[in-house]
Amino acid sequence: MSKLLDDKSKHCVPFILECIKEHRSKYEATGEYPPPFFLGVNGIQGAGKTTLVSNLSHTLSSPPHNLPTAILSIDDLYLPHSAQQALASSQPLNPLIQHRGQPSTHDLALGLSVFTSLYHRQPTRIPCYDKSAFNGQGDRTDPQSWEVVNEGETGRKVEVVVFEGWCVGFRALDEEGLREKWEEKRREVDAGNKESRLGGNRYEDVKFINEKLRGYDVPTDMFDALIHIDAQDTQYVYRWRLEQEAALRVLKGSGMTDEQVIKFVDGYYPAYELYTDELRAGAIKGQRQRKQLRLIVGADRKVQEVMKL
Repeated sequence: MSKLLDDKSKHCVPFILECIKEHRSKYEATGEYPPPFFLGVNGIQGAGKTTLVSNLSHTLSSPPHNLPTAILSIDDLYLPHSAQQALASSQPLNPLIQHRGQPSTHDLALGLSVFTSLYHRQPTRIPCYDKSAFNGQGDRTDPQSWEVVNEGETGRKVEVVVFEGWCVGFRALDEEGLREKWEEKRREVDAGNKESRLGGNRYEDVKFINEKLRGYDVPTDMFDALIHIDAQDTQYVYRWRLEQEAALRVLKGSGMTDEQVIKFVDGYYPAYELYTDELRAGAIKGQRQRKQLRLIVGADRKVQEVMKL
């Protein structure tokens, strides 16, 4: 996989700084000390999200901004291997939860405890997950090895929290909308459409994921802004994810085969079919409208269009 060049920060940094300024002004106007700024970053896997987040952290925490920044990935909230195996065994006919990926395979309680601790500027361990463990099935690392932020009385506290992930900002559909989308994709599959994965799943399995996604509204509602790295064609995720796993095998010495990667992507692709349209319309609600930035990338991962919602 060729090295990804970051052509996204130049769009994102001014947007973030503007949002932080408004965030602070809102609290300071009432004499309150502003809490940390929470930024969600959604990106289809392989689109350059990790590169962007790393560069954002470096830029925000460095002069002239000097904003200590913590990064939390939704991937690092995956259930431990044993818990994921138990979930899969509890519904052996549901292919969507046979491996990590979909809503229900994350430890929401852990994530919310981290969010709460960071919000109150308390010492916080940032979770870490090893995707190469168990031949690519993955497992949580030892909590004692996790990075700790906000330590000590004299050290600077985290001012910006970046929460990134492939399904960050997704919101559950009502039952009517869910069934309508599923039936539409089911008809496409029956007509020979080989690209749809949603229509190839049972409705009850899709409904289970949708119900679990409702719990993800709690962290989403804490976002002060959201950046969405979208793709002109979500099918790009298959090629990009294959490239990512090949690089991981080189780095770690183990990982999923190409066949396993395709099966893995098949497991969470239905969520793109279900929730991408709503995310494109805007996941930030209420008074925080106009706090969502959408970057649309082409097959080469380069930004083709920028929209502020």
